[in-house]
Amino acid sequence: MILCCGEALIDMIPTPTTSGSDGFVPYPGGAVFNTSIALGRLGVQAGMLTGLSTDMFGQQLADALQASHVDTSRVIKSTRPTTLAFVRLQDGHATYSFYDENSAGRMLRTGDLPEISAEISSLYFGGISLACEPGASTYAALLKREGATRAVMMDPNIRPQFIEDIDAYRSRLDSMMALTDILKVSDEDLNWMVPAPLSLKEKVDVVLGRGPRIVILTRGSEGATGFLSDGSNVTVPARRVEIVDTVGAGDTFNAGLLAKLYELGALQKAKLQTLSPETLTQALEHGARVAAVTVARAGANPPWADEI
Repeated sequence: MILCCGEALIDMIPTPTTSGSDGFVPYPGGAVFNTSIALGRLGVQAGMLTGLSTDMFGQQLADALQASHVDTSRVIKSTRPTTLAFVRLQDGHATYSFYDENSAGRMLRTGDLPEISAEISSLYFGGISLACEPGASTYAALLKREGATRAVMMDPNIRPQFIEDIDAYRSRLDSMMALTDILKVSDEDLNWMVPAPLSLKEKVDVVLGRGPRIVILTRGSEGATGFLSDGSNVTVPARRVEIVDTVGAGDTFNAGLLAKLYELGALQKAKLQTLSPETLTQALEHGARVAAVTVARAGANPPWADEI
């Protein structure tokens, strides 16, 4: 099972009302939540470790996970509120206003963490859950405790507006990268992580030196490149589709990548250390295929396996 560890929240999506002005409709969301949903829909055994509220929005999130066949036995419930993200869409691109103080997801502490059984073969981390304390340190502690024998993928999806202590965030991210097998970054993420005046390839080399065996660099319409620690790399193009919106695109790309590696029997720590360019190409192509379906329709609505 792939255990997705991180935020689940409600995206408040602007929707025209009968009076003509916009209202907001609640949709389940969150970067790590979206990846878990996409994995479940692709037929991969997936679970989620997150904090969920017992409020109406928390129940909506739990119902959505179960409807997409995601295991919720490691969800941590509390009476704290659900994180809300009010979304503004402009030309298909989303910007957000977050309401996350004292939330069920953000306030997770190490004492809340459940035992992780042997059936969990892989761990996935990412999103704003790596930036917002105390939950960020809790997820870092989970990786330190459980990552040595399990395949680990991380997508930091860096949002500078959430980072209150840059030095602490960089230190935590570096410690997590040292235990990560697959690191997925956008070009914006990479430029933030390595602000030096270097080429993207040189910056990837810097990041590879911090621990990951594989770095996946996505560049929107220019596709994605996978860099292996032996110096080889492969590139796949983005699929050409009519974009409705980009909400959840990277999250479902990650799910497609993980699903293909899982299918090929390559999502194991030892095998990722010697992954072939051919296998990585297959995984990247599948990620691009899955993401293309998502961006062609409204909201973070990942495809089911029979839609691919």
